[in-house]
Amino acid sequence: MIKQINKNANRLHRHKRVRGKISGTAERPRLNVFRSANHMYAQLIDDAAGKTICSASTTDKAFTEYGGNVAAAKKIGMSIAEKGKAAGISEVVFDRSGYVYHGRVAALADGAREGGLKF
Repeated sequence: MIKQINKNANRLHRHKRVRGKISGTAERPRLNVFRSANHMYAQLIDDAAGKTICSASTTDKAFTEYGGNVAAAKKIGMSIAEKGKAAGISEVVFDRSGYVYHGRVAALADGAREGGLKF
């Protein structure tokens, strides 16, 4: 019998390993990314206070297009950068949550950089 590989469990293991090394502060919060099959989510998190500063996702009412493609991810990156700038944030720590830095995750990061966030 062929053993099934649990890709999400492997991703969570990578995420836990990386989270041991990075954390967000009030001056430089963590830009967390979550990718599902149909949507993208991004949050700016202050780990020292345990608070989410701002968030953006394809499930927001203002977002009307399909959320599971590269174009949508780039728009979410621009949106989180805009909200971060409004909150007075210019530098972040990028947390890819164990996902490969490719496709939608890379597009979100590029959109955030174009929006003015530095990481």
